[in-house]
Amino acid sequence: MDGGAHGGDHNNPQIRIRSLDKNSIDFVLSNTHLSVANSLRRTMIAEVPTMAIDLVEFIENTTVLADEFIAHRLGMVPLLSHKVDLFKNTRDCTCANYCKDCSVEFNLHVKCTEDGTRTVYSTELISSNKDVVPVTEGPEDRGIILIKMRKGQELNVHCIAKKGVAKEHAKWSPCAAVGFEYDPHNNLRHLHYWFEKSIKDEWPLSKNAEEEVENDPNAPFDYKAEPNIFYFNVETVGSLEPQAVVSMATRVLQEKLGTLQLALEEDQNPDSNANMDDGDPW
Repeated sequence: MDGGAHGGDHNNPQIRIRSLDKNSIDFVLSNTHLSVANSLRRTMIAEVPTMAIDLVEFIENTTVLADEFIAHRLGMVPLLSHKVDLFKNTRDCTCANYCKDCSVEFNLHVKCTEDGTRTVYSTELISSNKDVVPVTEGPEDRGIILIKMRKGQELNVHCIAKKGVAKEHAKWSPCAAVGFEYDPHNNLRHLHYWFEKSIKDEWPLSKNAEEEVENDPNAPFDYKAEPNIFYFNVETVGSLEPQAVVSMATRVLQEKLGTLQLALEEDQNPDSNANMDDGDPW
């Protein structure tokens, strides 16, 4: 087995960025365990907080689309979330319903008064916070098409965007996709390919195979070998920068592990917790 790919020190993880642009990052994570790499993947998809429309109040809707259909489309519009850490989770806020500390208000009021089709875009949503607006590809981009209207039709809605994570609903996911691969040559034999004539012809190798060396198929198999290099390709929806998604996911994992460590320490030292409650009552 190639020691660089299937061995090494799991206590000294390293990241090497291969490419980075506005909406994607390609990096290699090495010197760590498969469980850690997979936890990072799952956290980036489901536990990095963003802002998304969560409540929609319909004041007027005479379009051909039902309220529920439009509400779902509004909820799936990605919103800039670079300052998401400044907002509280709704469950942690002391307000009765929503406030500027835990939410952002959006208004949309459009009416088609001319012959022909009136197309309504996500950029027409008016935000109460200039830092939380619909994602666009540039100043000329009008955003996502929300609905098309004909003459006489009207849509008037009031929306509330809140902080959340994708394990509650996919609309809060900052990622469009997360590519994850290890052992591209299948040296560890974790995969069993279905093929008709030739594995190499029917299952072409990815570009990640250039980073590793294929083992001799006639060499003895090392059943103790473990993967040590993991290839990630993270594509975002634009709500967060790709490098921010990775760093925030790492922070979430650290917080979860810290909470677990404290719980274990408290469980191992029950007497110290009991002594804290021996004081006089207030």
